[in-house]
Amino acid sequence: MNEGKLPASPLARRVVTAVLLACGLILLAGAATDDDRGAVYVLTIDGAIGPATRDYVIRGIEQAEAEGAELVVLRMDTPGGLDASMRDMIKKILNADVPVATWVGPPGARAASAGTYMLYASHIAAMAPSTNLGAATPVQIGGGGGEDAERPRSPAERARDAYEERERGRDEEDDGNGDETDEEAAEEAEERPAPAGTATERKVIEDAVAYIRGLAERHGRNADWAEKAVREAVSLTSSQALEKNVIDVIAEDIPELLEAVHGREIRLAVRTVTLNTEDASVIELEPDWRSEFLSVITNPTLAYILLMIGIYGLILEGYNPGALVPGVIGGICLLLALYAFQILPVNYVGLALMLLGFALIAVELFVPSFGILGVGGVVAVVFGSIILMDTDVPGMAVNPGLIAAMGLASSLVFFAVIYLAARSHRNPRVSGTESLIGREAESIAEFAGGHGRVHVEGEDWTASSDEPVARDDRVEIVAVEGLTLKVRPVRDKGESS
Repeated sequence: MNEGKLPASPLARRVVTAVLLACGLILLAGAATDDDRGAVYVLTIDGAIGPATRDYVIRGIEQAEAEGAELVVLRMDTPGGLDASMRDMIKKILNADVPVATWVGPPGARAASAGTYMLYASHIAAMAPSTNLGAATPVQIGGGGGEDAERPRSPAERARDAYEERERGRDEEDDGNGDETDEEAAEEAEERPAPAGTATERKVIEDAVAYIRGLAERHGRNADWAEKAVREAVSLTSSQALEKNVIDVIAEDIPELLEAVHGREIRLAVRTVTLNTEDASVIELEPDWRSEFLSVITNPTLAYILLMIGIYGLILEGYNPGALVPGVIGGICLLLALYAFQILPVNYVGLALMLLGFALIAVELFVPSFGILGVGGVVAVVFGSIILMDTDVPGMAVNPGLIAAMGLASSLVFFAVIYLAARSHRNPRVSGTESLIGREAESIAEFAGGHGRVHVEGEDWTASSDEPVARDDRVEIVAVEGLTLKVRPVRDKGESS
């Protein structure tokens, strides 16, 4: 008789209402959790990989983990970058609690050098059409490279050398299998290990090979091609990479990528997940103020400018104590530059050479050396600037034009100081006894024996003259010898001597 109605008792009605509300809240919370779980976070790597990129990617993955994201996509277009920053990001990717997909895009992008390692490290490796990857040979730290004979040679070069060596040693007889023998010699030359370079080169190459092969084997990708990318700096297009099992997916854009990986099983460090990216919401994570700040001050060119401003500011403050403004600005800029150099691949010999140059310039301002210290300082600053960055990674070097401009500006400032100092030495003295030279005085009495007294600027001085001087004669001071003035009579115009 009471079917379909709430209980008549007020207490019973309240209990039923509370239960229904609780169930509704649980369902809403579950729906919200499902929405969060379906979110895909997109991080953009555009340009050289450095400390700012490292901070941005690691913090972005940590945020995705904290908010329970379904997938993190690294949209990449990079020429490479710093090894230390790359390894930190790869370590985070391998140990992340959320799947990470690296997508080389949009079309026309590339994943060269460090980008290839990150592609291999990701749980999903994807590329857009008309993109490429590879050229993963580590750039030699410290520049240089030695003679051509010391560098590792490519298989083509080794095959050519083997062929030429065989041609030189071949006798007149022809066994009829010359072409086949040449091909076999070329294949053997390709299979032989490359001639060893320096110990440092061998260690860097072998370490990189082992590293990228480990990444390839972890995700079941082509480890042999990865080794060739390191040893021979070879590259692949997106279609070739898919054919050779270097990547997993070719996708025109992010939505196509999410559609392609939906339902894929991903093995993380501690668990296995199945991706549910169908109709997933995409969240673009932009760099925060900290990453932007790091990106600005870790730019090698800007860090170099900050160093120059800082040093010159302190020099000006020392030259003119109490000015305050140069000292404050110089101190701030110098500290920012030193912080940037702490996380950049800096050649400390170059930095020491620059500091020595600045010290020589500063000493020149206080200890005249006819320009030797100043010229040496400018030369030291220029050469130190050239070798300051200890890497040839694209985007991680100081602009050579800026170095030339700074060297020229330093030279102009230095020579301007030298010119002003020389001109001040040529000007007549305006204080002290030397300022009396050229002045006129009046004799107090007739000179006896070439000696007497004169009155000049309210003072009486002992004077001497080689010519007779009478009382009240006007005389000109020609020298100061201790406390005695050397004078001569002032002759009227037209009077002969």
